[in-house]
Amino acid sequence: MKVMIAGGFGTGKTTMVRSVSDIKPLTTEETLTQASADIDHLIGVADKTQTTVSLDFGKIGINESLVLYLFGTPGQERFWFLWNGLFKGALGAIVLVDTRRLESSFRAIEEMERQEVPFVVALNVFPDSRNYPAEEIRDALDIPAHTPVVAFDARDRASSRDVLVALIHHLKERSAVALEPR
Repeated sequence: MKVMIAGGFGTGKTTMVRSVSDIKPLTTEETLTQASADIDHLIGVADKTQTTVSLDFGKIGINESLVLYLFGTPGQERFWFLWNGLFKGALGAIVLVDTRRLESSFRAIEEMERQEVPFVVALNVFPDSRNYPAEEIRDALDIPAHTPVVAFDARDRASSRDVLVALIHHLKERSAVALEPR
């Protein structure tokens, strides 16, 4: 099953793929340079030194019959043109959110809605980020009540796996609702 890992620049997409993948992930990270200083906005992520320029790829077996293929999107606006191709065949997505910079994930949410890809919002807990109730996040991101919002730590394998399991449950619930007689 193909799963997209999307979100704004510096929200933890590559970190999540690295922490949860059963295989050594394929990453396309490059060093941020002074030449991109006017393009790459490092507000809130000043310590960031690398950026994904194409995609991240990983794989995780949830159980004997379910394998997830993880495709991490680039977060920088100048690479968003790659998203259309990456979304083909995706059954679901995780949108990573940094609560210190909610606006960095607006584009990813808009893309999920445009592509009609079911998604879970995953609040990556950074050391200096505040905790907000799920309803406040839902209101701030303008997402429907049925969209799960979960907190997690992208550096932690079990925490990242829990987010993927939440997505699987969300997909199962959506398919059950779609099958209900009208």
